Amino acid sequence: MSDLSVIRITKEISAIQHDTNLSLAVACRDMDVRNVTAMILGPPDTPYEFGFFEFTIKFGRDYPRKSPNVTSILGTWRGERGEEWSAAQGLESIMLSIQSLMSSNPYENEPGFEDANEPNDKKNQKDYVQKIRHETLRITIILRLEEFLGMRDDPMAPLRSNQCNLLEDIELDGSEEPHVPFEPFKDLCKRRFLWYYDSYLAAATKGKEEVVDGQQFARMPFEGGGNSMEGRFCYGELITRLQAIKAALDTETAQWATEGAAAAAREATVAVNLARQFEQSVEAFKSDGTPHNIELENNNPFVWVVTYFGKPMTNLDGGLFRFRLMMSPRFPEEQPRARFETAIFHHRISPDGTPCYGVKVRKREDVRSHIEAIIDALEEETPPYDPRTIVHPVAHKLYWGSPDDRKLYNRKLRRSVQRSME
Repeated sequence: MSDLSVIRITKEISAIQHDTNLSLAVACRDMDVRNVTAMILGPPDTPYEFGFFEFTIKFGRDYPRKSPNVTSILGTWRGERGEEWSAAQGLESIMLSIQSLMSSNPYENEPGFEDANEPNDKKNQKDYVQKIRHETLRITIILRLEEFLGMRDDPMAPLRSNQCNLLEDIELDGSEEPHVPFEPFKDLCKRRFLWYYDSYLAAATKGKEEVVDGQQFARMPFEGGGNSMEGRFCYGELITRLQAIKAALDTETAQWATEGAAAAAREATVAVNLARQFEQSVEAFKSDGTPHNIELENNNPFVWVVTYFGKPMTNLDGGLFRFRLMMSPRFPEEQPRARFETAIFHHRISPDGTPCYGVKVRKREDVRSHIEAIIDALEEETPPYDPRTIVHPVAHKLYWGSPDDRKLYNRKLRRSVQRSME
């Protein structure tokens, strides 16, 4: 039974890792598949929006006959038929169930307050949303990125002490055990921060307009004892810290070029690999007739400069856009970071030029796959609606808005195409 359990868990981990879902990620250390670290991206249009929520899911030897050790979804209270655990469920359904709790009105998720509709409840609902939005920004995003970037002396202390208050009802079961830090989502969080930076700023700015900095969090009727979220609003400070994180990430990315040049000079394995990939990519583009051009900046295999020619008979027709692909000396552990140098108004390109795209796990080590994925994101004609790709809030709203909004979007895109040729 235990061997079958391991096979089942391994398949479920692999399925999530090879999926293109932008909101779920899983990892385990040294093939210890019974102890899975999972990250769930907070759903758009909720106070948890684009937060990085990390969990540990522990599978017993009797899985899937019995549920893994995750509380509140799988047994904190007795659910209705269909809500209880069954062997047909799996790792992905667990994560999606947790994500479903991150709703636009979390007040109603509290036991006993599902149908609360008294006048005071309406105020509490608004206050609860406000402080969850604040703590999502402060704890799951800002503190986490500051830790990853070495911007705090002891950043994990407040993260460990406060995160349980943010999502108390979806804490994991099991005791805390001392362990060597395991940070499988460090690079992923950095890249996603660059995607969602403008959304984070917008959320903090909105909060600053709604509450006064220094105002104390309102206490909810269900809070008490160890289940409470105390604190004060400090949106002004959060905005400053978000800007500092963005600057630090830009500096880190720029340093890759210097580190890469040094690695190339000593003929490090990663430098030789990237140089070979560049030569193969140039030949591949020539052989298949692709009009785009790639070159190395200062003969540095860690900095690829791509010139993209707009696809004929589309809104991109005639455009000439350059984007830079920066590789880390720790590639592929750290994935490439792309930035358009030519301004473009596009719903998949952030205002600072960072493209939102996905590459399947098996192609992560192939730089050309990243270039192709960026081009695919640019040229996709009928993309499915996906709010997880909101990296340019203004363009995204117009693109998915009314027919008149779409016309305005197309005009703005065409203007950026015309400017690219000047």
